[in-house]
Amino acid sequence: MKVNIKSIIAKILKYSTLIGWTIVVFLPIITVIFGSFKTYDEFTRTSGITPPNSFAYFENYIKAFVDGKMLMGFINTFILILFGATGSVIIGSMVAFVISRFEFKFKKLILFMYLLVSIVPMEMSQVATFKIVDALGIYNTRLAPIIIYLGADVLMVYIYMQALEKVPRDLDKAAMLEGAGYFQIYRKVIFPLLKPATATAIMLKIISIYNDFYVPFLYMPGEGLNTVSTTLFNFIGPASTEWQVICAGIVISMIPMILFFVFLQKHIYQGITSGSIR
Repeated sequence: MKVNIKSIIAKILKYSTLIGWTIVVFLPIITVIFGSFKTYDEFTRTSGITPPNSFAYFENYIKAFVDGKMLMGFINTFILILFGATGSVIIGSMVAFVISRFEFKFKKLILFMYLLVSIVPMEMSQVATFKIVDALGIYNTRLAPIIIYLGADVLMVYIYMQALEKVPRDLDKAAMLEGAGYFQIYRKVIFPLLKPATATAIMLKIISIYNDFYVPFLYMPGEGLNTVSTTLFNFIGPASTEWQVICAGIVISMIPMILFFVFLQKHIYQGITSGSIR
């Protein structure tokens, strides 16, 4: 009897915790969705969890997409993702290949530097980064954030290093006996075997770039260089802020990532489990 009571109490606590955290996660999303269908007066006079008078009010979505130039924001974001994610994966896999397969003097120092950069907040190094970008003459261009995104973070490097541990070194030796150089071994032997890790790295980088506001806002403030995340900033004014339009823009920006996760969640989970860090 005592065992059953303990089991019931444990289940109640477990499901209560799950329900509570579900509410915490979804309540802001529900508030944004409700707000996107409200007029300005309705938004200011009602609470966030109050449903709108009509779910057929799409003026906020039209205004967010047209006046906010979200189409251009999606195009710029796609360009940053295409070059940033691709370059980051190539550099990250190369770094992991060198660190995993070769022994050299400054190997531990390089790993420490990657770890150190991931620990230090990005904002602390932005003064020096901004000066470098400005000196290169690429400020207020798409090239500035692309170069910043090219840097492979420590998580990506470790994902590839973990995946490389499962690739036998005998394959490297066999390729060398056939006359292949180190770059050919990486390109034709190693990299094709790292597909699960590559899928994980690409997906994580895509989500990171898509959601990033700080870097595009700082390095691409010019007209026509807005991204999906910086587009919504246009509706924040010194006197008033059109929160209902911002909510509509947030909902629009959420749709691609929701579809991205729904269709690729199987690959995301497989990549994370196959290339996870011990």
